Amino acid sequence: MDTVSADESRFEDVPNFDYDPEYVDTGDAEMAYVDVGAGEETFLCLHGEPTWGFLYRKMIPTLTDRGRVVVPDLPGFGRSEKFTDRGDYTYDRIYDAVETFVRELDLEDVTLVCQDWGGLLGLPVAANNPERFARLVPMNTGLPDGTGGMPEVWHEFRETVETAPDLDIGQVVAGGCATDLDDGVVDAYRAPFPDEDHLAGARTLPGMVPLDPDDEGAAPIADAREKFSDWEKPVFVLFADADPITRPARDDLASVFPTADDQPETWIEGAAHFLQEDAGETVAEEIVAFVDRT
Repeated sequence: MDTVSADESRFEDVPNFDYDPEYVDTGDAEMAYVDVGAGEETFLCLHGEPTWGFLYRKMIPTLTDRGRVVVPDLPGFGRSEKFTDRGDYTYDRIYDAVETFVRELDLEDVTLVCQDWGGLLGLPVAANNPERFARLVPMNTGLPDGTGGMPEVWHEFRETVETAPDLDIGQVVAGGCATDLDDGVVDAYRAPFPDEDHLAGARTLPGMVPLDPDDEGAAPIADAREKFSDWEKPVFVLFADADPITRPARDDLASVFPTADDQPETWIEGAAHFLQEDAGETVAEEIVAFVDRT
């Protein structure tokens, strides 16, 4: 498999994310990550499509007041290695990378904070490694096993990402926010993608969402749903009120976890798909309050 990495110089002007990356070799690709803070709590923050760890910059200061914060870039995104061939992106390969990352860092007593594809990958990792996870905070995500559908807006998004001749990731992220992003932030989301070779993952992941039980990824996600039916640890399902893509999945996701009923039904107001960008400080405060009460 051929891989590429964005030159570090592309990240020099990224605003409010002055963290030196560390790297873990997961086998097929090196994953970059930020590891800051210390304390009894460990927060693992997983981004989704088509962002990178920069998405969590507004949340890191509040979370580091409570403990260690680990923010990786998924393979194909951010400062991690990217496969240049779209066919090299498979659910199993990216899942294995995330699971290997957790094991290589020997993360324990983890509060998983995950959004979008961070949930499709991170939640099954937690289901299969329950001894490493203390709490779950799934945000604007789901566990699609191919038995349900996706809203029309998602199909439009998928077609655009797969076929746009000049895919502008900065504009894709801006379009998924309820707030206006300044030029420096939009450029930061563009930074990992200097050319088409770097875009293979961003173009491929939407098409990997299972729409049929026979689709790749459907079986491991269905297995995770079954394992979570006996989950006894705290779960806080935290969604934005203005996300047309994942809002319909909120109740289904909450129904997977018996302990989700123990937490208040909380919606982040005035936020869309990238709620970390729209209301990161508020989201972090809600997560800390969840930790405190559990």
